[in-house]
Amino acid sequence: MSSRRTPDAIDVVIVNYRTGPLVVSCLESLAAEIGQDLRLRAFVIDNASGDGSEGEIEAAIAREGWDWVRLIRSPINGGFGAGNNLGIDAALGEDRPAGLIWLLNPDTRIMPGAARELGRFAARTPGAGIIGTALLEGDGTPWPFAFRFPSILGEVERGLRWRLASRLLARHAVPRRMGLQPARVDWVSGASLAIRTELLEEGLRFDEDYFLYYEETDLCRTVRDLGWECWYLPQALVLHIAGQSTGVTDSRSGARRMPGYWFESRHRYFRKNHGAIYALAADLAWMTSHALFLAKQVLRREPHEDPPHLLRDFARHSAFLPQRR
Repeated sequence: MSSRRTPDAIDVVIVNYRTGPLVVSCLESLAAEIGQDLRLRAFVIDNASGDGSEGEIEAAIAREGWDWVRLIRSPINGGFGAGNNLGIDAALGEDRPAGLIWLLNPDTRIMPGAARELGRFAARTPGAGIIGTALLEGDGTPWPFAFRFPSILGEVERGLRWRLASRLLARHAVPRRMGLQPARVDWVSGASLAIRTELLEEGLRFDEDYFLYYEETDLCRTVRDLGWECWYLPQALVLHIAGQSTGVTDSRSGARRMPGYWFESRHRYFRKNHGAIYALAADLAWMTSHALFLAKQVLRREPHEDPPHLLRDFARHSAFLPQRR
């Protein structure tokens, strides 16, 4: 199958769920990248939006004459991973699949030259199975983070949020602030993530038992276990209006309760990759640490910006209550 690939090409997959105008904006930014030295194709998967947004996208494709974009309607909303798997299958089913398949959130816009930077880096780094780009926040502020795999000590750091503890546990904290040079990392944000087609032809896919969240973490761990590398590439920039495609972190809408699928995805990640006992310990580590954090905030009479009922919801969905799975 490798002889069918086109190395100077990138296939893009965008999953839409009621984000029609954002998808069109993302496609506009991709259209500006198309040139003689780079072939781009896009596969937009509508995850059974049911709000007419797929019609908006279809109309824009016809209006702009985007013959490089294909809209695919999924009969169900199977989640982020399932939608991307549909797009991956569609890209691989083409006569000349690209050397990279680039997964983009609908609430992204690629900055000039980002696609070419991805292609060049993949060509000179043959061990890179996954490449994540640098992200910019909606106002253009850099968001220079990649990530370490979650662990029990990482859950302590995340739940406790004490400056001294964070310094002591810095090597275990999940977020990892990145510099200006490409670097190997554990995992990268699924908002902008490119996968080498060779891996996908060998059967790599998202685990569709994750509805949303942790699926890219799990995918990057699988890639590492297969002997490939995950890289962060700061030279490729993508604007990400965080939360617009999920609503969970959209600050304009105020604090929102964390959805049940976030807790379920987190629990699945720990149980699948570390076992049931480790998942229990990770839950206990976060709940104990976060209870201490909340007690500190009360004693200091300081507010916090957690989603409503976070600790209670975490306990309800924890590994200590397997009957809720």
